[in-house]
Amino acid sequence: MAGGGPQDPRLRYFRVMNVTLNTASVPCPDTKTPHADRRVAIKSIFAFWAFYFVLNTAHMAINSAHDQFDMLFRRGGVTLTGIGLSFIMYLILRQLENRSMRFMVTTAFLVAVPLSIAYAFTNYTAFYLVVPTASMMQERQQMSAHHESLLSVISDSTISWYFFIAAWGVLYVALSYAARTGYAERNAAAYRSQAQAAQLRALRYQINPHFLFNTLNSLSTLVLRQRTQEAERMITSLATFFRTSLASEPEADVALCDEIDMQRLYLDIERIRFPERLSVVIDVPDVLDCVRVPGLILQPLVENAVKHGVARSFKPVTIAIRARAEAGALHLVVEDDADGDGAGGRGEGVGLRNVRDRLVARFDGAASTIHGPREGGGFRVDLKIPLSFND
Repeated sequence: MAGGGPQDPRLRYFRVMNVTLNTASVPCPDTKTPHADRRVAIKSIFAFWAFYFVLNTAHMAINSAHDQFDMLFRRGGVTLTGIGLSFIMYLILRQLENRSMRFMVTTAFLVAVPLSIAYAFTNYTAFYLVVPTASMMQERQQMSAHHESLLSVISDSTISWYFFIAAWGVLYVALSYAARTGYAERNAAAYRSQAQAAQLRALRYQINPHFLFNTLNSLSTLVLRQRTQEAERMITSLATFFRTSLASEPEADVALCDEIDMQRLYLDIERIRFPERLSVVIDVPDVLDCVRVPGLILQPLVENAVKHGVARSFKPVTIAIRARAEAGALHLVVEDDADGDGAGGRGEGVGLRNVRDRLVARFDGAASTIHGPREGGGFRVDLKIPLSFND
């Protein structure tokens, strides 16, 4: 087709967009039941009982207790038993992490009762029943002299060890609560990211309806007037424009040069509609080609310039797209020099509001828009966004 084939020089500006998908970094909400970190929990068991072993051994050494070497081995065996009993509590509490914190704390206190009894009995057996030394026999005789029965001795020991074992249970509940809190925070962040992506997508899909309607009307006029070459050029450009805009992710950032190419392509279509009235000026330094901007962020602004400036003016109108970097920010300007009638009454319509809302959603307050009439006629919009270059 003349003027509209794949080799059409008008398409020299168009390149396949190299987009960075923001959605790739949007986390999905976690649906797994949150658990306290297994390694941290197990390490805490060993730390608890190692603390007991070291503290008790130091206490005996300071007091110059008898048979310290023999006691060291017995204490080690009892410590291993305590580790095993705490591990039983760990297995029980881990199965209850989908229940309330109150239920878990109550369970920890209840489970600590039989475990403390078992530990107290093991402790008594290890020190007083299994090959007792002379000092141990003497202690047993003293207990008998004071009419202390086996049951009372184990009961007293149980009470002492109950709080030690229950303390580890409460620690595990705290670890579980921390895991739940982290889980909730991660999911909240994921949902916020998904909501932001959905908002950006919805805003992007608001672009182009009246542009398509106007272009199809112009195309119909060209066909009726048998201006086939211009109709072919418009069809090719329109297909290229929509194929590219629909193929890119709505919440994706693109290189500024690609965004400018899309606007060139759009304005080429509009120049077919207004061959005598539309001129275009692009003033973008090459050094800014790789700056990242939201895809099609300029589209509503350029559309507004055509709709309110070119279409309503009886004189030639120049639409200018300019870019500059200043103080760590990128300034993008879209302006036209339409006469007074064309520039009047352009307040913050759907297009400007769309751009503003996209910048708020994308940059969370770090971007801004300034718009208003130009001196001498026309309209100007200045976008200020954070300066970010392609990696």
